Amino acid sequence: MKKKIIVITSILVLLGIFVLLNKKLSSKPQFKEIEVVKGDIISTFRISGTIEPRNRLAIRPQIAGRIEDILVSEGEKVKKGQIIAWLSSQERAALLDIAKSQGEQEYKKWQEIYKPTPIIAPLDGFIIVRDKEPGQTVTTADHIVVMADELIIKAYVDETDLRYVKLNQLVNCSLDAYPDVSFLGKVEHIAYESTLINNVTVYELKIKPILATHKPGVPKEFHFIRQRKNKKETLQQKEKSKPQISISSILRSGMTATIEIIAEEKKDILILPTSAIQDTGKEKYVLTKKGKRVIKQQIETGMSNGKNTEITSGLTEGDIVLIPQTSFKSSSNPTRTRRPNPMSAFFRR
Repeated sequence: MKKKIIVITSILVLLGIFVLLNKKLSSKPQFKEIEVVKGDIISTFRISGTIEPRNRLAIRPQIAGRIEDILVSEGEKVKKGQIIAWLSSQERAALLDIAKSQGEQEYKKWQEIYKPTPIIAPLDGFIIVRDKEPGQTVTTADHIVVMADELIIKAYVDETDLRYVKLNQLVNCSLDAYPDVSFLGKVEHIAYESTLINNVTVYELKIKPILATHKPGVPKEFHFIRQRKNKKETLQQKEKSKPQISISSILRSGMTATIEIIAEEKKDILILPTSAIQDTGKEKYVLTKKGKRVIKQQIETGMSNGKNTEITSGLTEGDIVLIPQTSFKSSSNPTRTRRPNPMSAFFRR
């Protein structure tokens, strides 16, 4: 009996030792080797905006009366001076009703004698609202249609980010309504007077859409592009090969837009995944591979966009840096190190 107990105890001890050794071996960190290379870093921030008409004009009749006909529909483009509706004054409407009761011939006679009043488009643009229909009675306070010359994006930028915004700067835009569509916009106005929203000082931006594409993601013009020596295709050829769409066909007044603005950018610098850098608060270092040895190398860093960080000293191009496998996997979706924009949180739905 004692022999059996001793044997069982020995087996359990050996099993425990095996489990502990296996756990110790499996806990050894696995590393991913990364080469220090030169590249570009772009730091961006996002704000929210709204699609609005640049100039919104409600077309009201000059006299009260009855609408005889409306010649335009929503979304239709019109030219300045184009007739968009016909209106009968109250007197003409009453006279025609009496003439119609006396017969079709009498009705046509008075239609020729007493002409309706035309409603003229005062500018080039398109119709965004058609509220009235033929037969309805209107006063000079009612609008028949609403026109807009073009649609732009109005957004608000925090005063702390205003230094990053310049006139004629290209920005990337996307719409909540069309998540697979991104397009370029150009900053054409920065307000000189601030607005206070939720106790945050902001400035209004007006952004003109200039390019749209079905391809998801940021357009190529928005990013730095390093052309490889063996890459013959030009940026213009790439853009021609993309399926293009008309911006006017997708924009609607009131849509929510997200605007991505470049804050800082550096080209052709030494970069390294941020996950490879260890920061103790007193120093920053990485693990480098020198032959068969792993060396702790102190470094200095510069600009970072969360995913990648600039290396200003301590490493040279081609050095091999070791990243723990767990950190490497998590670096595909890094946390931004840049201060979040308070207006983004306010406008995001």
